[in-house]
Amino acid sequence: MTIATFPSTVAGLIDDHFAAAGRPLAAVTGAEIQAPLIQGGHVRYANLDYGASAPALSVVSAYLNEILPFYASVHRGAGYASQISTSVYENARNIVREFVGGRPDDSVIFTRNTTDSLNLLAGCLPVEDHHHTGEVLYLDIEHHANLLPWQGVPHRSVVASDSLEATIESLRAELQHGDVSLLAVTGASNVTGEILPIRRLAALAHEFGARIVVDAAQLAPHRRVDIAADDVDYLAFSGHKLYAPFGAGVLVGRPDWLDAGTPHLAGGGAVSEARIDGVSWTTGPARHEGGSPNVLGAATLARATQVIAALDQDSWHAHEAAIRSFLVVGLQKIEGVTVHQIFSDTDPDDTIGVVNFSVEGYDAGLVAAYLSAEHGVGLRDGRFCAHPLLKRLGLPSGSLRASFGVGSRLEDAERLLAGIEQLRRSGLGWDYVVDAGRWVPANDSRTYPHWAPNTPGTAGAAPCNQD
Repeated sequence: MTIATFPSTVAGLIDDHFAAAGRPLAAVTGAEIQAPLIQGGHVRYANLDYGASAPALSVVSAYLNEILPFYASVHRGAGYASQISTSVYENARNIVREFVGGRPDDSVIFTRNTTDSLNLLAGCLPVEDHHHTGEVLYLDIEHHANLLPWQGVPHRSVVASDSLEATIESLRAELQHGDVSLLAVTGASNVTGEILPIRRLAALAHEFGARIVVDAAQLAPHRRVDIAADDVDYLAFSGHKLYAPFGAGVLVGRPDWLDAGTPHLAGGGAVSEARIDGVSWTTGPARHEGGSPNVLGAATLARATQVIAALDQDSWHAHEAAIRSFLVVGLQKIEGVTVHQIFSDTDPDDTIGVVNFSVEGYDAGLVAAYLSAEHGVGLRDGRFCAHPLLKRLGLPSGSLRASFGVGSRLEDAERLLAGIEQLRRSGLGWDYVVDAGRWVPANDSRTYPHWAPNTPGTAGAAPCNQD
């Protein structure tokens, strides 16, 4: 069996988009890995799952190998390697602050990921007389990282309307009721790629005496952000989505709440003085970075921001827009395929490299397994850790998400379209079964590399098989 050829219905689109996106915009590690096909043979892996974890930039991988020999304890040694590691770690704060347009006094706190950053901020909301001084306001379209941390504190949620303008008016109405201390919003939807107007929302929050935090996990890898210019109070994002390994995250923002809040991790480094029966906590980033920090994660995250910041923005946006429009138009031309979005009035220019879709008559997990096994295409299926949004989109059992970035090329989208076209025309080319909650090829004899412990069919089913 051979891989399907490109569907004739959209073949004419290739020439129009190839100039902008025929080649990767930047080199990434693993761009040429070979994926085994269930029908035999191998093909270059088409990675359309950047929204989950993006591959590391080749420059960042080289930087990691350069600094790895000097890896040592941070803030805890006078030795040569420890001094270098400490310098690299602390300088990473300055690099990240510059990348997001931070104010000179903004705290830059390294965390495990975006989820960790937002949970940290939830523990720093202002309190008087043991009671929170206001509520957190958020939309129902949020990723769980920007949804669940606020449910442990006083909060209100707003159901997004069918249009962005109506949704903003709903937020305004809630803010007018008063007693909101923080507006929590996504910078770009991890489900559909739609960008929210951050500067406008920040002005709205401040108009009613609230602060704003932006979950930029999806936005930062696709658009430059400037929290000072946009007057954003807090911003969180992750290295693993910004072409850096190790999954380090960061929270950048105004220091007063952070310096007064409950330390995120009680431990060494977070204290100015510890006693047998009490403790005096320090202030600044160290207050929330108890324990030995992830110096390599912070360093590679910072290096990735430098590479992204140096990209020509016009070429960067044109590359991504070409792949997205090519994919959206191609999917819309295939009978039985629906492309999903949240707002009816979304401007195509206000989207990142994410496309959400479903295929009539097929479970999303089955389509994803088919594309992987028979076409060497990797993409995400499920509910994307955004259950309320999937319900309101009429997709309670999930859908499919193709996501891409600077290492992507038009051929990746071409291969996806060819696979969906073949599925609609000829059906599945192999039998599939459910194993540990996921669709997998039956009688799969493919193997992983010798150093990987699992074989296809059992890996990846938990713990997110319901997401």
